[in-house]
Amino acid sequence: MFLNYIKDYFVKKTLKKSFQNLKNNESVNVVKTIGLLVDGTRFAKTEALIAALTANGILPENITTIVYRDKFKKTADKKFPVFNSGHLKWNGEISSPEVNDFINKKFDLLISYYDIEKAILLKINHDSKAQFKVGFSLIDNRLNHFMIKTYVDNYTLFVSELFKYLKLLNKL
Repeated sequence: MFLNYIKDYFVKKTLKKSFQNLKNNESVNVVKTIGLLVDGTRFAKTEALIAALTANGILPENITTIVYRDKFKKTADKKFPVFNSGHLKWNGEISSPEVNDFINKKFDLLISYYDIEKAILLKINHDSKAQFKVGFSLIDNRLNHFMIKTYVDNYTLFVSELFKYLKLLNKL
């Protein structure tokens, strides 16, 4: 427990140092592919969130989802790839091939659906090759291009606000 706290501290510290070198990339692409990074310990309605995204015109096959859980059972039914903080090494590398594939995939939009800063979630968000990143306003504002001020439980408001602003930004 204490060692995980120290590991999280060092990973967050190196991430904050790398925030100084962030570039703002202006993308004019239309959103077709979405990466969805969900904190499953705080939000259990991932399927409902995906249904809300598809109701707004996104094809289900264009949504790639990965879920973080503090603890998970290996025998549990996995509809989505699941990872935890054990996949984060001391040097900040991620040992899960599924997570690394998610990071290296070029999405038009990355939705970071978490509101508590956990080192592995911040690392995935930071390293993602997504062109446009959206998240909650409670998370460090240097990680995302666009932030929505709401709570994790209110996914319908999040999705409606997201698509309202994506239309204003000519991304749909």
